[in-house]
Amino acid sequence: MLSDRLNAFDLTIVGGYLVGIVALGCWAGLRQRRGAAGEGYFLAGRSLTWPVIGMALFATNISTVHLVSLAQEGYANGLAYGNFEWMAAFTLIVLALFFAPFYLRARVATLPDFLERRYSRACRDWLSLMSIVAAIFVHIGFSIYAGAVVIEGLFGIGKVTSIIAVALLTGLYTIVGGLMAVVITETVQTVILLTGALILTASAWFMLGGWSNLSAAVDPVQLTLLRSADDPSGLPWYSVFLGYPIIGIWYWCTDQTIVQRVLGAKDEHHARLGALFAGFIKILPVFIFVLPGLLCAALINTGALSDAPESSEHVYAFMISTLLPAGLRGLMAAALLAALMSTVSAALNSAATLFTHDLYKRFRPSADDQRLILVGRLVTFAGMLLAVAWSPFLGRYPTVFQGINAAICYIAPPITVVFVFGVFWRGASARGALATLITGSACGLLVFLLDWFKATTGWNVPFMMAGFYLAVLCAGVMTVVSLLWPDAPRPERDALVWSSPLAAFRGETGRGLADYRVISVALFAIMIALYIVFA
Repeated sequence: MLSDRLNAFDLTIVGGYLVGIVALGCWAGLRQRRGAAGEGYFLAGRSLTWPVIGMALFATNISTVHLVSLAQEGYANGLAYGNFEWMAAFTLIVLALFFAPFYLRARVATLPDFLERRYSRACRDWLSLMSIVAAIFVHIGFSIYAGAVVIEGLFGIGKVTSIIAVALLTGLYTIVGGLMAVVITETVQTVILLTGALILTASAWFMLGGWSNLSAAVDPVQLTLLRSADDPSGLPWYSVFLGYPIIGIWYWCTDQTIVQRVLGAKDEHHARLGALFAGFIKILPVFIFVLPGLLCAALINTGALSDAPESSEHVYAFMISTLLPAGLRGLMAAALLAALMSTVSAALNSAATLFTHDLYKRFRPSADDQRLILVGRLVTFAGMLLAVAWSPFLGRYPTVFQGINAAICYIAPPITVVFVFGVFWRGASARGALATLITGSACGLLVFLLDWFKATTGWNVPFMMAGFYLAVLCAGVMTVVSLLWPDAPRPERDALVWSSPLAAFRGETGRGLADYRVISVALFAIMIALYIVFA
């Protein structure tokens, strides 16, 4: 057990981190209090710049699920699950080019608010409920469970105790500080997370002796990302290209938990550059989260490590205890806690924002900002309680990473279709959008139940392909209902639809390297080159 190898110095680093990050979060939120009426609490006063947005997007996305489960997948399947990291760069380009401009121009506080302006109030209400469900049961629930597994391995603390402790610490500074506390702590946590992961990867890399020794020690197919249909990873190349855009657009372009960082941007230019900056950072996880698991397998295969982890889920903790000296073990423990707390705090804040702005304010339109903040804090507390109650049931999935992506595949399709059609097709109508949201959500729930009870139902459709099939169904519903019941022309709605995809490249763009068009092309070219190298 790793806790047997953590000395007093390691534990001091971990304890100092916990005290420091909670204090920083509370200080950042209280410092913002002068402008913390509504926007200051929920959107950081719309003052975020592109470096903070980019790092906050990355920190919100990366959680203990990624550190532990991507290493687990690397150990068992090589680089295949790195697709979830590199494909994200393409959808961040989509966010920067096509979605962020409309969000900022409409000055919405939530994405359901945007959906009301494009379609109807009913669509807004439905998306609000679905987004709150996703924040609590997907983002927070899976992250807390993964964190509990890691903390149990690190310190020998039981899962239930770990879940409650993390909930209390993260909920404290999120309730006090709002979005400003979240993004400030996320910025610090990103630095800690990347530093610790880079140190661990470098230690394994130099111990093995470089790429040539890695290639000789593992099956060559494990060094590739695109696999055949019979590959044991269960992630064939066509499911990546068909299924990932569905969940990727939902996650990076339409999910309140992620996009709230963009909504807090000081202007459209910073929103776009922040999303693209996050796209560049997303290149790293394949090398610092997935590759360490494969390096661990190679070290064991070559005999450089005499022991092996008890199971694949313990790979990351095994590497920390085996490869790192005292002090750095404490730093990595702090990095794991950083990843967990950043995702949980972000999801809590977004759920509170959704509830107050999209539901509570509808029935209490006269509520002042202080009342909204109070309600937001109460929702944050309630959301954490629900996530704590749900998280222990998630151990039934083969890996937590596969579990969270399966859940997203059943939630994302109707939302992705409604947003994409809404931004690119003027003919997409309010009735079509509502029919798509209701039908797609009902079918998604049915597929989830079929999958959850697959021992009885015999369901065996891969989750990525299930998401694609659901999206095709939703697109058909959206098209048919919109053509049968079109909306009357409305200038405000039409202003939220691109006249053509090329229109996103016109207007004020910045100069030189600050031109988002240049940066978008550069990021796209780099990602294509990486896929060619690792295909």
